[in-house]
Amino acid sequence: MKSFLLFTVLFFASSIYAQQIPYKSSANAWNADSLGNHRVLVQFNGIGNVAEAAVEWRRRDEHPEQKRIIVVDAKTNQRVLNVKLNNITRESGEIYFEPTSGAGDYYIYYMPYKSEGRSNYPKGVYLKPDTTASLTWLTTVDANYNVPPATVKAFESIDAFNSFYPMEIIATQKETNAIIQSSSNKSFIVFPEDRMHPIKMKDDLPQRWIEKGIQQSFTDTASKSENFAYQLGVFALKDLQDVKVHFSDLTASNGNKIAAQHISCLNTDGISYDAKPIHFIVNIPAKKIQPIWCLVNVPSNIAAGLYKGKAFIKDAANETATVDVNLFIENKTLADSGINEPWKQTRLQWLNSTLAQENTVIKPYIPLEIKDKTISLLGRKIILNDNGLPKQIQTFFTEEMTGYSTRPNNLLTEPVHFHFINNDGKNLQFKSKSFTITKQMPGTIEWNAASTNDTINMNVCGHLEFDGFASFTVKIVAMKDVALKDIQLHIPFTKQTAKYMMGLGEKGEARPDTIRWKWDVAHKNQDGAWIGNVNAGLQYSLRDEKYVRPLNTNFYLLKPLLLPASWGNDDKGGIDVFQKGEAVLANNYSGARTMKQGDTLYYNFNLLITPFHIINTDFQWATRFYHKYNNVDSIKATGATVVNIHHATPINPYINYPFIAWKEMKAYIDSAHAIGLKVKIYNTVRELSNRAYELYALRSLGHEIYSPGKGGGFSWLQEHLDSDYIAAWFVPELNDAAIINSGMNRWHNYYVEGMNWLTQNVGIDGIYLDDVAFDRITMKRIKRVLTADGHPGIIDLHSANQYNKNDGFNNSANLYMEHFPYLNRLWFGEYFDYEKNSPDFFLTEVSGIPFGLMGEMLQDGGNAWRGMIYGMTNRMPWSDNADPRPIWKVWDEFGMQGTKMIGYWSSNCPVKTTNDKVLATVYKKDGKALISIASWANNDVNVQLKIDWKQLGIDASKATITAPEIKNFQPAKTFSVNDAIPVQKNKGWLLIIK
Repeated sequence: MKSFLLFTVLFFASSIYAQQIPYKSSANAWNADSLGNHRVLVQFNGIGNVAEAAVEWRRRDEHPEQKRIIVVDAKTNQRVLNVKLNNITRESGEIYFEPTSGAGDYYIYYMPYKSEGRSNYPKGVYLKPDTTASLTWLTTVDANYNVPPATVKAFESIDAFNSFYPMEIIATQKETNAIIQSSSNKSFIVFPEDRMHPIKMKDDLPQRWIEKGIQQSFTDTASKSENFAYQLGVFALKDLQDVKVHFSDLTASNGNKIAAQHISCLNTDGISYDAKPIHFIVNIPAKKIQPIWCLVNVPSNIAAGLYKGKAFIKDAANETATVDVNLFIENKTLADSGINEPWKQTRLQWLNSTLAQENTVIKPYIPLEIKDKTISLLGRKIILNDNGLPKQIQTFFTEEMTGYSTRPNNLLTEPVHFHFINNDGKNLQFKSKSFTITKQMPGTIEWNAASTNDTINMNVCGHLEFDGFASFTVKIVAMKDVALKDIQLHIPFTKQTAKYMMGLGEKGEARPDTIRWKWDVAHKNQDGAWIGNVNAGLQYSLRDEKYVRPLNTNFYLLKPLLLPASWGNDDKGGIDVFQKGEAVLANNYSGARTMKQGDTLYYNFNLLITPFHIINTDFQWATRFYHKYNNVDSIKATGATVVNIHHATPINPYINYPFIAWKEMKAYIDSAHAIGLKVKIYNTVRELSNRAYELYALRSLGHEIYSPGKGGGFSWLQEHLDSDYIAAWFVPELNDAAIINSGMNRWHNYYVEGMNWLTQNVGIDGIYLDDVAFDRITMKRIKRVLTADGHPGIIDLHSANQYNKNDGFNNSANLYMEHFPYLNRLWFGEYFDYEKNSPDFFLTEVSGIPFGLMGEMLQDGGNAWRGMIYGMTNRMPWSDNADPRPIWKVWDEFGMQGTKMIGYWSSNCPVKTTNDKVLATVYKKDGKALISIASWANNDVNVQLKIDWKQLGIDASKATITAPEIKNFQPAKTFSVNDAIPVQKNKGWLLIIK
């Protein structure tokens, strides 16, 4: 890739030209957003007012006759208006123009476009042909049979990255036909290709292959211990099914060998993101090209020399092509397997990584313990019934969420259970047959339970992990034909637990009395809900065996949820939540159906038992994010302690691919560490920069890594990827154009390896996640590699409000709750309204407190008074109108470290106000307390404090109440114990009592 980025090379265009025609890059010598990215430099040495340029440009774009051509006089830099086009095809074109400056150089721009749409989601619109020539000049052209030629001197791209050379210079149809004719007795032709020339086109042979001819062998050089790669370009002459690749050993003349077990095919076999072997069927339509990437793990202890072997390519019809592979092993050992030269595709091995897959316990969690059918985990217990479903779920967190209670908080009024109701309205009774613990490890406990009656067998495979995630695979098999009125799963919550709710079309609020919800996966990213209180709750989601994680954020509608065949039941299913006796019942029903003997359905569901751990308030007070690239000394002076480095910055330029400027990143991080700052970087997997070295190798995997789509977007994507992608975020300053990933795939293995490499080699202190497109398996792996060897591994998660049409009307907190056990802070705030939303919304959807987390505010700086009720400020230097430093100063002067946070939501809060719309949270210390009050009243009000002095631990007769001066927050003021305190609408106070 280095040579690709730096090249200035010569290329023999064809026999039409008697000279070598160079392909060059111009270092942005013209304006792309009017002239395009490509031009031909021609030289005119004749006389007269007409010149003819016969250009064999060999273009990969379709319908070039529908794109404008602009001729510019190099001497004056003015457009030549008198231009006539003839025979414009993908292979060549004839351009007649008036040489306005006589002899000299002229430029022919042949793919001009204009960018339309949002700057970060542009659409390159290619300009249509226009007519600017005068009729008089056109008459001259038509009458002139001896037009002097303008000679092609060079093909130029606006920069090296935009160049088509050499792998996107197409073969002519005549050349392609000759190749096909030479192999007319075959179903396919194989073109071996080295790793430095990724195959980029699927519809055209590159001219490079025409010049080389059909090769029966491949030769290259590698080092000991290197992750070596090469390609086999399969050109299908007819439709090919199930193409496979097999390898022999690579053997030296002395008998040493690289065993075939060290050689693999990336396109046909691999390891999934969850460590399972996967196999892919590769079908190739006729006249299409399929790159096959072959990986060789060169052993470190092998002798230098030439190693020979074979690669066998075979289709379903058993037609086989054989390529002789000759690999010369240098007498040099790579300590890093070549990882530090990723442009050589050495990191493709990462796609099959199993790094950090072992489900080891991650701090602060503790190993699972089981006694009888009771499983204990950090702050929680789950007691299982004989049928494998939860009999009771308990938490042991206090209302303040800063410690543990000895008395359990029961979540359920009775066990979780199914109802199978026949058409007579009778509930089928089950008899338990067996219960077995099938796996018992510190991080995982699994069990299997079987129940039956004379109609249905039910098998429950349960799985609980150390963080409170439980999954239930519920397999239902009909023993005979049966008609059922309904199948229901009942989760009966205690009223105390079911105080709040979010999900199922409900924003995070106090739970409504009744919810009636129906499946609508085409439009809504909803398959469950969180119901709970601050110190006890349960998120559940309904799945079946075919569940696939949908795309999230703006792209949900392009790949929505799949309707579970069991729960959805052709849209007959739904969820009702309502009070029933002493319970708040979540009735998950699927409606009437018939099952034939042997029919199988999966009524699977997942649970997350919340909260995950107590709140680390000291981390909140001490860890202050600076969310912008800046000089480290300037950042240190603000009082911030952690720098978040976004993408589109000098040390992290390309979105979700932080490997190109890594040396600059390391230098920056080293300088930050030297003055006591930590540095985290933006890196996730939702979309991937077009600058990724592995882009074309990933594209060769079909839709495994990248989502299918209609293409379009920035010009580079259209010119080099053609179609079948979703254009994502674009950074104009860097021409960084990302495309959307498909969901759960092997790129997550690469992501884990990449994060490990950045931690160990660059020294990052964590990551900043901008929404999340991976599941909890990958999150656990990430947390393990980020915290290895004593690294802090700080993770904060940002999300915009996803409760809208494009995002599927999901709550950010509900959508990402599976990741909460491994986060250190939330930043849920973009497009959130801090003025109109209720305290319950703040608590459940923004603060993180019911899950053991704390957060910060974002949109327009948030509401500083309401934020402090939850221990939140905004983030430096994100908002010009809300600087958190004055509040940080109060924290430091008061001494927030070691305080006990007692929120207004706790029945133990020692301070309340005389207005139930003006809330108070206490930060308590020996002999003093910081009281945060904030108003949700409709008008300015006066309130008095209602203080439990004994609980507060302060002598009322000696107490003083002062409001320290805080810039843009409050004036300095002193209150007596019984004073009325004026509170402005939407504002509040920070008061110190001591």
